[in-house]
Amino acid sequence: MTGSWVSLFSGGKDSSWALYRAIEDGLDVERLVTVHPTGDSYMYHTPATSLSSLAAASIDITLLDVEPDDFGAEAPVDSGQQGDTELEPLEAALTELDAKLDGGIAGITAGAVKSEYQTSRIQAMCDRLDAELFAPLWQEEPRALADQMLTAGFEITIIQVAAYGLDESWLGRTLDTDALENLEALNEEYGVHILGEGGEFETLVTDGPHMDRPIRLDYETEWDGTRGSIQVEDAWLAERNEDDQRVD
Repeated sequence: MTGSWVSLFSGGKDSSWALYRAIEDGLDVERLVTVHPTGDSYMYHTPATSLSSLAAASIDITLLDVEPDDFGAEAPVDSGQQGDTELEPLEAALTELDAKLDGGIAGITAGAVKSEYQTSRIQAMCDRLDAELFAPLWQEEPRALADQMLTAGFEITIIQVAAYGLDESWLGRTLDTDALENLEALNEEYGVHILGEGGEFETLVTDGPHMDRPIRLDYETEWDGTRGSIQVEDAWLAERNEDDQRVD
């Protein structure tokens, strides 16, 4: 199939892994696309999406930002209608991009793991765009996926938590083997998903084999007693192995 590939990209581990796998499989990824929700979202990763521009610079793929209206601004609707509404600005942006790219959009990558709600809508959008869907995480075993990310060299930082058993100490924590073992115990005790697929936690990939330079952060934590997030005060690309040296 002629045309270019587009990666739906938040900077989190799942979309980053889908992108990495696409690159490894030889797919011609010409654009990253980040949706920046300003309200609650059923379809998209929401925290720290502004950092996707740093990740894109490190990966060296052009980023397209999609900034829709506040999804929570309208009167409440059922969840299915909400998902359809949230997809509209993304599909509109991809339709425009399809017309601009040489050969159009051949396919789209997505980091869905088990959400039929999200995946069915993305697949339907791909069908309307006459594009393939590449979803390498779909229905894979969570711990195996996490281990693959770490083995590949992903550096993953937890930037938001919202589940019983996850306290403030998890904010800013690296998702490493020890953290995965802790999450497996929390899964058994409280049902916390090992990959945070139910919104239990959100992540940012700060380094990986597909990135030229690591992302470094200065941040404070915000905690309300049951959930919290990191509040990024500064972020930059560092020279590899020289994390205190910024790249302008």
